[in-house]
Amino acid sequence: MRKQKERETLLESLPPAYFTPLSLQENKIHDLSIPQLVSQCTRGRLSPATVLTAYAKKTLRSHHATNCLTDIMFDEALASSSAGGWSPGFDSSDTSSNTDSTSNESLRDQPLLGVPVSIKDTVDIAGHDTTIGYSDNVGKPVATSSAIVRLLKDAGALVHVKTTVPKGLLALETRTDVFGQTCNPHNANFTCGGSSGGGAALLACGGSKIEIGSDIGGSVRIPAHFCGIWSLKGSTGRFPSWGCATSMRGLEGIPIISAPMATSLEDLAEFWKRIVQSEPWQYDHTCLPMPWRPINLQDEGRKLKWGIVWEDGTIPPTPACRRALSTVATALRKQGHEVVDFHPPDIVEGLQSGYKLLFADGGEQIASQLQPGEKLEGPAAGLLGVFRLPRFVKKMMSFFAKSSDPFMAQLYQNMHPRSLLEDREAIVERDEYRARWHENWVSEGFDFMLTVPHPLPAFQHGDSDKVTLMSCGYTFLFNMLDLPAGVLPVTKVDESLDSLPENFSSTPEYQAMNSLARGAYSVYDAKKMHGLPLGVQIAGRRMEEEKVLEGMKVIEAALREYGVEYSNAQVDV
Repeated sequence: MRKQKERETLLESLPPAYFTPLSLQENKIHDLSIPQLVSQCTRGRLSPATVLTAYAKKTLRSHHATNCLTDIMFDEALASSSAGGWSPGFDSSDTSSNTDSTSNESLRDQPLLGVPVSIKDTVDIAGHDTTIGYSDNVGKPVATSSAIVRLLKDAGALVHVKTTVPKGLLALETRTDVFGQTCNPHNANFTCGGSSGGGAALLACGGSKIEIGSDIGGSVRIPAHFCGIWSLKGSTGRFPSWGCATSMRGLEGIPIISAPMATSLEDLAEFWKRIVQSEPWQYDHTCLPMPWRPINLQDEGRKLKWGIVWEDGTIPPTPACRRALSTVATALRKQGHEVVDFHPPDIVEGLQSGYKLLFADGGEQIASQLQPGEKLEGPAAGLLGVFRLPRFVKKMMSFFAKSSDPFMAQLYQNMHPRSLLEDREAIVERDEYRARWHENWVSEGFDFMLTVPHPLPAFQHGDSDKVTLMSCGYTFLFNMLDLPAGVLPVTKVDESLDSLPENFSSTPEYQAMNSLARGAYSVYDAKKMHGLPLGVQIAGRRMEEEKVLEGMKVIEAALREYGVEYSNAQVDV
């Protein structure tokens, strides 16, 4: 509760102007894209301070509605970035009013001047806590900012808040003892997802332009799907990630990477481009010195080949999520693109190899950071409980589940701490699986792959125990393969189109499901979920982030032509 009290004290100390209604001008500021914001700030038509005030007001409204903030840095956002030297109301045509024109001129080349960017709790900012949701990290401000934060401040961005995460990060709900529960802005009874849930909720309310999250199994893509925003996680080394904390430090088999989320596809693409053009490898030694490679698939007019993976072999998509994916496929075909079903190397086999790497320590590293009396929550707690069972018990559980539930039988076999030799063997399995996937992709001549981001829309708070972390297979797969993957919103749940039949539990489809799928489907209710966002996931080949962003643009153009356009991207708060 200490951190919550500190946060409330900070909120109470803010100037009253931040709590007043947005003016007409401030509402117009929220309509500006990143290029427009930067242009107006650079030309002196708009000051970063004015932009910050407009966004601060929505940030506070967003927090009131969703409980999405961990730290507020409004004054620091101006003072510590290059935007701090910009005089409010400066007019580039009126040099007589400036005694420090040289200082103003030096700010004109900042590619993110005046762009509000929120930061996930796990990304280090000097002088602020990086809690990862653990109470033991409260009151321990870090000394050095992460590579991405240093780049952002040099580029003139307004780093104005940090956002909530679940304890230990491996969760589908964003809830901790430190900060409480974060809600989905579309319906407060539902989760915003995890682990970058606070940032997704903030963006969906319009409280930031960009959120810097992190992703190891879908942590920016699942919240984007649940909250109706845009995201793209790249291949390892393409986006600056040094200084991004995790509950599993040193994990090399499935690296955690930083990744942005945005309130529009235009802003997501523009942000990615401007970050790479800022040479992030000068800030982060783990970044590859790979320049931005422009591509425009729409101007080329080339018809593309899309492969669809309808199921991951674990939990089939619910009707709402399947409809979103089917809608995209139909829209692309109407444009003349080739869209075919893809049957890749056994996905379950690949996922099992990934789980061996992800949980090689038996979950001990996540558990070791808990304070006495502090516990993991949700699916992570269940996984840890299974890990701590004697191995012979898990072998028995695997034996009895083998005929009725092969996936769980194999999972029980894999859920134990691994020796160094076993970990290296799992790395070999991963690499061999990547090679087979690559061979299939190339032989089929695919440009992109399409899947659902998650088998369900956002679900109600407390239901993640039934949904389980194994539901993240559709996103975790592309972390394991190290392929760039993005999520964009398509439509919303419609109870008249997406409901399960009344007797679904007696259908052959349900009877064929494993226990994980049955548990996940038990929380699916199209009536209660009516109006919640639905997205799709698009993946490309390794290091082709530019092409994936263009593929997302092709999808949006096809949907518009088909008469389907996602509306109300921002929730009114």
